[in-house]
Amino acid sequence: MSNSTLPRRAFLAGLSALAVPGLATPSLAIAKTATALEPLSILTSRGPVSFQVEVAADDAARARGLMYRKSLAPDRGMLFDFHTPRPVAFWMRNTYISLDMIFIRNDGRIRSIARNTTPMSEEGVPSGGPVRAVLELVGGRAAEIGALPGDRVRHRIFPNG
Repeated sequence: MSNSTLPRRAFLAGLSALAVPGLATPSLAIAKTATALEPLSILTSRGPVSFQVEVAADDAARARGLMYRKSLAPDRGMLFDFHTPRPVAFWMRNTYISLDMIFIRNDGRIRSIARNTTPMSEEGVPSGGPVRAVLELVGGRAAEIGALPGDRVRHRIFPNG
């Protein structure tokens, strides 16, 4: 993976306080991140599992992500929509909770899953190829529901979503 693809979120996350005027404290960053929740489901071999997700669809929202959050309910998550498939990599700077990162291809199928990522780490977590979106869930949740590469994610941004 080239250096230009690895730091997409990482670079933006490092600049989030500068890129979004008025973000002086973590509590303001959380308030600015809040969006309406949308339904999303993962169709696993055990059956469908439903979530309510925030959608990060622009650079500022993707840069903030779930930084500074101290908890995430098991039925909640954040969906990062890149609009056009591309290789991506995330990091965990200023992210206090372990997350599962589910990398999703343009057709809504799971490409790969990074399980139980390390909080506060600056090490890149790569997608392993082009993805349209990344779903972040609380760490361990992907294993609990039996999510695997190849499973389908249903959401309005994917075909048949």
